[in-house]
Formats: sequence, structure tokens, C-alpha cells
Amino acid sequence: MPQVPAENAAVPRSHPRAADVAGWWGRLHGFGPVIGLVLLCIAGTLLNSNFATYDNVMNVLTRTAFIGIIAVGMCFVIISGGIDLSVGSMAALIAGSVILFMNAMAPLLGSPIAAVAAGMLLAVVLGAVFGLVHGLLITKGRIEPFIVTLGTLGIFRAYLTYFSNGGAITLENDLSDIYSPVYYANLLGVPIPVWVFLLVALLGGVILNRTAYGRYVQAIGSNEQVAQYAAVDVHRIKIITYMLLGVCVGIATLLYVPRLGSASPTTGLLWELEAIAAVIVGGTVLKGGAGSITGTVVGAILLSVISNILNLSSIISVYLNAAVQGFVIIAVAFMQRGRR
Repeated sequence: MPQVPAENAAVPRSHPRAADVAGWWGRLHGFGPVIGLVLLCIAGTLLNSNFATYDNVMNVLTRTAFIGIIAVGMCFVIISGGIDLSVGSMAALIAGSVILFMNAMAPLLGSPIAAVAAGMLLAVVLGAVFGLVHGLLITKGRIEPFIVTLGTLGIFRAYLTYFSNGGAITLENDLSDIYSPVYYANLLGVPIPVWVFLLVALLGGVILNRTAYGRYVQAIGSNEQVAQYAAVDVHRIKIITYMLLGVCVGIATLLYVPRLGSASPTTGLLWELEAIAAVIVGGTVLKGGAGSITGTVVGAILLSVISNILNLSSIISVYLNAAVQGFVIIAVAFMQRGRR
């Protein structure tokens, strides 16, 4: 009786139909946030005709800009396998410090414009420094990111409360008049914060997908030990990643300060929840290793649209917006089980 060659017997049977189904499902999953955003926009238009107006669209995008900019930095951190719970408190402390700095420097410099420019630069520098501290504590101090940022969450907000004596820190009127166009001015009919958000997102996408640093971030999130064996300087990459998030927080804060011209202990409250939710809803894997800036941007806009629809339609109380975002995070994390 003829023998079947071993190499022929070992060839597994292919299942092209199953492979096609898996491929289509993967593509559909990737477009999930976009599909959800489109469906929400349709629902919002049906519930309230004012939803689709140009003014409301610009209002939604402007309110998205602050969280969206922070979410771009948070995307890098989560892809690397980390987390930062302190971004809202960090933004509050940066806002208070910048306002105090501008008020103090205006008489010394003799130019309100110079004081405003110096304060804007200070916001970015402070964000980078706070991110550097986080990175050093996590890498050199070998403390879990959750613990480090949970601790600084309380520290940052406590210092702002101390500086403000439990009240508000207010920008001087002449400085506020000079600074306000950073938030209220338009370029080609689009508010300045939206343009900045777009620029930060584009730069983030290029850095993540077109640079060696971006590949290292994804490699560390996928398997940190393998990345070390591949001669990746894991500590340096993680420190840069937290500094990048800090810079994004600084940029978002310098855009936010002229909106109200003040900072209080409630400034930036729950921003960390919204930023993390935007990243997760955008398809970034919570365990690290995979994610996209485009998905993060869509996730941030999607959450703002949900909030806007709730405000316009009064389906539920506006005080439950944070609860809705919390449910969204849990639901998306549940659907991501096993993904890496």
C-alpha cells in the first residue's frame, strides 16, 4: 500500500471563507468609531434641527479641542502600556501658575503682550517638566504609572487650591483683553483652538506612524521585554512619551485659559476621564501595543457629540454626562477583551 509523504500529510486545510470573514470583521471593527460618529450625527439632527448648524458644529469642535489635544498625548502613553490619571489636575495647576506668572510679569516687563507670550511658553515648559517627573518616577523609580499619576493627581490640585486660597486665580483685565483672541479669534471662519487641535493631531500621526520613536512606542506596548532585547532604550522612550503628554496638556491649557480668564480648584475636573475615554473609544488597545491618532480624534469628537446631543435634546440630565462617558469606557473595554 503506497505511503503518503510526510510533508503532504502535514499541510493543514485552508478555510478561505473563515479568513475572509475575519478580514471583513477586522476592517469593520477599525471603522467602528467613524460609523458610530456618523450614526450619532444623524440621530442628533433628527432630535434637534439646531444640531447640524455651522455654529453648533464649530462649538462642538472648539470644546473638543482641549480634550482632543490631551488625548493625542494620552494615545502615545496608552499605546506604550502606561496611563496618566493626573492630566486634569496638571492642567489646573498649569493654568493657575500661568495666570499668576502673567500678572506678576506684566509690570516687570512693561509690556502686556510680552507677559502673555512668556506665560504661554511657561505653560508648555511646565507640562514638559511635569511629564519628565512622571517618566523618571515610573522608569528610574520603578513605580507603576497608575500609582505615580494617582499621587500627582492629588498633589497638583492641592497646590492649585493652596495658591488660590480655595477660590479663583483671575487674569488682569488688560492681559485678558490681549490673551482672549487665542480662544475667541477665527481663521478662515474656524476657531483658533480647532486649528491647533488639527495641527497637533497631524503631528501626532506623523510621529506615531512615520518615525522610529513611534515604532518603539508600539513595540514597548506590545512586549517590553522583547523591545529591550531588540536594543530599544525603553526608559528613554517612556520618559519622552510622558513628556510629550505633558506638552500636550500645556498646549491645551494655554488655549483654555483665555476662555474664562481664571483658574480654580474645579478647573480641568474629569479631563483625565474624557481623554482616556477618547483614546479607548478611538480603538486604542488599553493593554498597549496598538492604536491610532485618527481613531483618537474621532473618539474625542464622538464624546463631544454625545454631550452636545444630551444638552440639546434633554434626553437625560446634563449632570449625567460623566456617567455616560464612564459607561462608554467600560463597554469599549469589555469589547476589547483579549485584544492586544
